[in-house]
Amino acid sequence: MTEKYNVKKAAILGAGVMGAQIAAHFANAGIPVVLFDLASDGKDKNAIINKSIKLLTKAKPAPLGYKNITKLIEPANYETDLDKLKGVDLVIEAVVERMDIKKSLYDKIENYIKPEAIFATNTSGLSINSLAEVFPEALKHKFCGVHFFNPPRYMHLVEIIPTDKTDQNVINNLTEFLTSTLGKGVVNAKDTPNFIANRIGVFSIICTIYHGMKFNLPLETVDALTGTLIGRAKSATFRTADVVGLDTLNHTVNTMLNGLPNDPWNKYYHLPEWLTDLIKAGALGAKTRAGVYKKEGKEIKILDIKTKEYRSQNPLIDEEILNILKNKNVNQRLTQLRESNSNQAQFLWSMYRDLFHYTAYHLEGIADNTRDIDFAIRWGFGWSQGPFEIWQDAGWKQVRSWINEDIKNGNSMIQKALPNWVFESDAAHTQEGSYSAKTNSFQARPDLAVFNRQLFPETTIGEKPYYGVTEYDDDHIRLWHMNDNILIASFKTKKHIITEEVLKGIQKSVRIAEEKFLGLVLWQTSEPFTFGANLAPALQAIADGKVDLVEKLVNTFQQTSQALRFSKVPTIVAPRGLTLGGGCEFSMNATSVVASFESYIGLVEAGVGLLPAGGGLKEIARRTSEDFETGDLYPQIEHFFKLVAMAQVSSSGLEAKNWKLIKPCTDIVFNTHEVLHVAKEKIKWLHAKGYRPPVEDHTIRVVGQAGIANMKMILANMMAGHMMSPHDYEIAVRIATVIAGGDVDSDSIVSEQYLLDLERKLFIELIQMPKTLARIEHTLKTGKPLRN
Repeated sequence: MTEKYNVKKAAILGAGVMGAQIAAHFANAGIPVVLFDLASDGKDKNAIINKSIKLLTKAKPAPLGYKNITKLIEPANYETDLDKLKGVDLVIEAVVERMDIKKSLYDKIENYIKPEAIFATNTSGLSINSLAEVFPEALKHKFCGVHFFNPPRYMHLVEIIPTDKTDQNVINNLTEFLTSTLGKGVVNAKDTPNFIANRIGVFSIICTIYHGMKFNLPLETVDALTGTLIGRAKSATFRTADVVGLDTLNHTVNTMLNGLPNDPWNKYYHLPEWLTDLIKAGALGAKTRAGVYKKEGKEIKILDIKTKEYRSQNPLIDEEILNILKNKNVNQRLTQLRESNSNQAQFLWSMYRDLFHYTAYHLEGIADNTRDIDFAIRWGFGWSQGPFEIWQDAGWKQVRSWINEDIKNGNSMIQKALPNWVFESDAAHTQEGSYSAKTNSFQARPDLAVFNRQLFPETTIGEKPYYGVTEYDDDHIRLWHMNDNILIASFKTKKHIITEEVLKGIQKSVRIAEEKFLGLVLWQTSEPFTFGANLAPALQAIADGKVDLVEKLVNTFQQTSQALRFSKVPTIVAPRGLTLGGGCEFSMNATSVVASFESYIGLVEAGVGLLPAGGGLKEIARRTSEDFETGDLYPQIEHFFKLVAMAQVSSSGLEAKNWKLIKPCTDIVFNTHEVLHVAKEKIKWLHAKGYRPPVEDHTIRVVGQAGIANMKMILANMMAGHMMSPHDYEIAVRIATVIAGGDVDSDSIVSEQYLLDLERKLFIELIQMPKTLARIEHTLKTGKPLRN
């Protein structure tokens, strides 16, 4: 029996921005990684690498789950440290995008790679087969391309590109590692220039620019039309180009121009003169603070391609077009765009038509199936649907006939006929799989163990997930199971806001789980986990003078958290995405947590003028007492106080665990689609080892008055430095009072219920204050906090 492939240690060759951030994400996953670069002159041979590692702690968005994780990154150089390659299981080369430099490095390191290791090149478009030419035959079989998107931590897409000789086991092992350990969405690409995502995505940019100029649309109007209005990233077209870098975009376009001489669209593989003029002038986009856009003072201006000057934006969209784009029926939307005489409508239809034409024509040459193309564009460019999904959503046969008609009439960019498969098939995606032009069949996902962990993988338009058997259902919450003995609770409210009905539903779920199931998992079918409690009813109750109703609601919240804590069967909160306020408090009180790495967790109530009163502050005091049976409690209490008073949100699930905001027994899962699987397995494990619920804690040691006094000194200094308002002070003092245990002596012993009562009492004080009410009202209206 062969040993399962396992990456115990990795090496990244190249400590530039991309290489360093790939190394950072390996470290996030707990994998020691050796980061190589050129040796420096002087005493510190690793000066280049050490500088790159230091920059990781300052980069935005943060490449690190928390800053101390850099201890897993070991600096090394090619001059003195090549022996370190012999101890790694995976080598990823990420040096500059030049064939000669990469091949030269391969000659230097090929004898240091152990036989069972995988070697991959991170390239955005160079030929993998050409790179492999320098290797001995044995190494060719374990070499492939692996294309991370920037920034590597946050971009879900990774393309794997095998050579003609890459062993299939290498591809399978790498797929499982990238998917589960690093949390990525993997697609297999063919070894063609720019692979899948950049090939289709960059053509879409070229196509959009071409038609924008053809229909004489201002640049800001093009961006307004090709962003969130049509389900694409907010950065749309030209902002995306600026962020990527106009020079990088030009390099990618030239790769297609030079590498695809026989492509029917080859004559369009260039940027317009006004864009190349910007590049020549050094205006490369965001990295040079000027590109298509330029910030002048507080205003972001846009280039006027006629005057070559930057001017104020005026992104006018025809009212007719806005009304068309508001229609959620994609068939009606495309029909109306195609039939409209508006330049903006014809621009959009032409852009869609030529994108569909191009993607269908090149399917067989660049991808195994339509799923890989659509996922690549969704994950790599931030579209809500890939091109084949939009086409299918609009009506496959209808759109096919429109494209065919436009080709015959000479309206499309080229007059090549659609491929036969488009006419032979009535869809790109079905429940059985996605269309493969090579096999003329619908292909299911690869049969790999890692995909069985994804109980609800990302679906295509042709798939409908099966969300199990309903145990209870109302407008606010659904309790269900997957024909097994684990109950799942999922909120149905907008943004998964916690309403009174949700609270009652959770309490009901605990009772049902205790009667009929091994345990309970709180898990949402989509992100976020929750934005926190619904404050609108409380605001109205205070306006009506019904303070008792608010106190009753807070008590219900607390009892819900306590129900999760004292359940007779294990309860697990399984968050992904934003997990704020009450969602954090549920996580603190439940038996355990299985969190996605990309979970952003925090007690944020101070931002709306309140304190957490769903058992979160009680848990801070209780757990601190539990962790420190003797000695000084205050340093840990102060740590939590700063987190809560400043309404801090973790940058990852790992950081929330490091903060001790969620329990030490928390499991961090890197692929969000595996969170539910791991949570269910943890329920089974807890049950198998004889789970017993905790006993109510009446022995909580607190810091008392002395701790409150110390925290007030911190607040006084912040007030003196104008870092907080007087009302911020009022909120923070009450937070300090609860987690310190109130007006009692140091080392006094209190109970959970005492702390819950204190939470509730001080919450009610705050919610009656005019400035808190103003904060809540402002947040409900604008979605933004108010500092008053």
